[in-house]
Amino acid sequence: MQNSTLLHLRTFLSSMFVRYRIIIIVLITLFAVYNICIYSTKESSTFIKLSSQAVSGQQLWQENNCWSCHQVYGLGGYLGPDLTNVISHPSKGSQYVKAFLNSGIKSMPKFNFSEEEKNAIVSYLKHIDSTGYYPNYNAVFKPTGWVELKYKYNDRNEK
Repeated sequence: MQNSTLLHLRTFLSSMFVRYRIIIIVLITLFAVYNICIYSTKESSTFIKLSSQAVSGQQLWQENNCWSCHQVYGLGGYLGPDLTNVISHPSKGSQYVKAFLNSGIKSMPKFNFSEEEKNAIVSYLKHIDSTGYYPNYNAVFKPTGWVELKYKYNDRNEK
């Protein structure tokens, strides 16, 4: 009687093990197929090229560790303001940014940028500003997992 019970228990456990293996294999396969579908679509292959001046501005931005205090699209530090749309802001703009770069206030250090360096940083911020709105309340979530955002350059092309 005991041997029969042990045999049934072994059979049951081995069948459960096979079922769990099949379930895991199916889940991993679905995960792989899902990722292939999402990450192989043409929608994700957009390439935006920066001008040489904007590249210089980006290098200055990184070398001076501006990310530590400032945010772009909500990413970065929290000490300074988000600079995503500072250039197109009605009461701010290029001259506003240039004034802050060399004057410094409270927690912002006083930099000694040349006019060329200030123009490069402004060019970089103009490029960021031209790519979109932050926060973007008109986002559309697609079934593929991608998010369709409203970009500023689309607005210019539509007008």
